[in-house]
Amino acid sequence: MDTNSIKVMTTPADLTPDDFRKIGTDEKEAEVIQRESISAWRDAWQRLRSNKMAMTALVVLLLITITAFVGPLISKWVHGYNYYSNDLLNTNKGPSATHWFGTDDLGRDMWVRTWKGTQISLLVGFAAACIDLFIGVIYGGIMGYFGGRVDEIMNKFSEILYSIPYLLVTILLLVVMEPSLGTIILALTITGWINMSWIVRGEIMQLKNREFVLASRSMGAGSGRLLFRHLLPNAVGPIIVTVTLSVPNAIFAEAFLSFLGLGVQAPIASLGSMINDALTGWLYYPWRMLFPAIVISLTMLAFNIFGDGLRDALDPKLKK
Repeated sequence: MDTNSIKVMTTPADLTPDDFRKIGTDEKEAEVIQRESISAWRDAWQRLRSNKMAMTALVVLLLITITAFVGPLISKWVHGYNYYSNDLLNTNKGPSATHWFGTDDLGRDMWVRTWKGTQISLLVGFAAACIDLFIGVIYGGIMGYFGGRVDEIMNKFSEILYSIPYLLVTILLLVVMEPSLGTIILALTITGWINMSWIVRGEIMQLKNREFVLASRSMGAGSGRLLFRHLLPNAVGPIIVTVTLSVPNAIFAEAFLSFLGLGVQAPIASLGSMINDALTGWLYYPWRMLFPAIVISLTMLAFNIFGDGLRDALDPKLKK
């Protein structure tokens, strides 16, 4: 037998550390972090920024908001028109270099009144959304955290309140109380917070049995601390999206009430009341209805598109 063909068995004493090195792998390169660590909010912002439709809607909202406050001042500086100025010799004039959006039946500048009405609509929308946020987060957080009998009673109350026709409650309140901006905001928030409370309730019920909550409870954290320091901050994504989508609903509701004559009263005007005033002569003076309708349509469309994009950016299920 050929002794050269016999394999020599290696003993442990003959092994070296190089014999256990991975072939073709650089240990230093394997430990290098290939992607920068980013926070959840920064990741959401990057995802939102990549959504062209949502960013376009955000730009439109910013332009509308800025013009709503700056537009009347520009007209006052250039032409000397303010919110209450009227000129009976120039009634129902079409758009021109002097009156950019034309005039109404009292000779008032439609440019100034349109953007002043936009201020009213935005104020009502944001105020109603903030009140819905405050009431809905607290009410829904208590329902979701305590559960049991507390959740059952509070949920039944919200269901009963939600079953009452929303428009009926609003109209009755505006008829009983004196129509004003505060009355409209109050009427819009009587039942407007219920959707927010149900969304918060569902999020809290999903989060309250997570490990970080159990760890905080084992360290002696009370119910208030658990709810406001741990649970609600982790549910802030759906809350922000709901607020964003509730603003156009409040704007539309205010415009609808003003269109029916139950909103802000003259001489103050909102976009809804301006459309109502222009309804009788819209075939002859279409600009009186056209510009307020375009502004309110763009505002609501931009809010809804931005809200959808924000929901997609904050939804962890859509992360790749």
